[in-house]
Amino acid sequence: MVNGGSSGADEVRPPDPIDGTTSTHLVRLVRDVVRLSDVDPARLARIPAIDDAALAGELNRIPLRSLVDLWELLARARPEPGAGLAVARAAPLGTLTTWDYLVTTGPTLADALRAAQPYHRVVTAAAEGFELDHPGELTVGYRTTAGDPDVAAVVNEYVLAYYLRRAREAIGRPVVPARLTFSRAAPATHDVLTTAFGTDRIEFDAPADTITFTAADAAAPLPRADPMLADLLRSHADLVLATAKPVPGPLEAFRTALDAILDQGEPSLAAVAHRLAVSPRTLQRRLAEHDTGWRHEVDLARYERAKRLLDHGLTTATVADRLGFADDRALRKAFQRWTGSSPSARRHA
Repeated sequence: MVNGGSSGADEVRPPDPIDGTTSTHLVRLVRDVVRLSDVDPARLARIPAIDDAALAGELNRIPLRSLVDLWELLARARPEPGAGLAVARAAPLGTLTTWDYLVTTGPTLADALRAAQPYHRVVTAAAEGFELDHPGELTVGYRTTAGDPDVAAVVNEYVLAYYLRRAREAIGRPVVPARLTFSRAAPATHDVLTTAFGTDRIEFDAPADTITFTAADAAAPLPRADPMLADLLRSHADLVLATAKPVPGPLEAFRTALDAILDQGEPSLAAVAHRLAVSPRTLQRRLAEHDTGWRHEVDLARYERAKRLLDHGLTTATVADRLGFADDRALRKAFQRWTGSSPSARRHA
């Protein structure tokens, strides 16, 4: 298979700030389906960066963690097969804007998907794997980073249903897949899947999650084919990827607030919580959800700040005072713990 995360066999692309983010359009789609499910609104409200302000505009990028949290709520609300199908049913052509038209405007379905593949980050995170195999039949594979098998099952169900829907919209007739494979265990019943996909050629406990189109469907001319529009869409996708900005998640917002409080001297949990307009208990809970805590974050922030100040030539006494240490001896002790060496060793490195 050809992986969408690489454009050349020997190329290593440096990390991009948006790699761990996903599009506002996809987040809004899943959020709105979750809202229609039996989900506690309070749990939904705790997920960061899914409000209308954050989802306004194509250039905002939402933390992938927020999208995974939405998928998790949906998986818990609808544990049987069908949750992912509901998301695909709520996504007519145009819902995902640029990506939708990239995958439907090529000469054929195979051509459209192959040309769109390098732009997969327009719709989701770089680590989410979009793969193609086209020796005759056309197989679309997907690898989600969601670690929970139940959540991954919902995500992959949606993705395969999405590509079937787009194939039907692009070709203009009721396409039936040659076969589907799911990595999830076989459910007690999967009638809803056979009905939605139009086939009972479905394999479970498979090595990968894939949908395969017949060679005839892969090569069928697309009525929507428009070379000039396809070129414009790719240029637009390049612009979006170059100018998109991540919306800070809760951990990034916390670290920014903590850094600002450090400028004022000894930081306190209450002061940072006040700056973030949350209670200290809520702040502690959010840190725990990200597998970290107040003491660790303060220690990390002091370490990063100490390195910067020392690199600017400040004395250890001045750095200790700036960071709220009792004296420079306390700073030296902390620096030894952080690095195994002294502050003076860094200053003279």
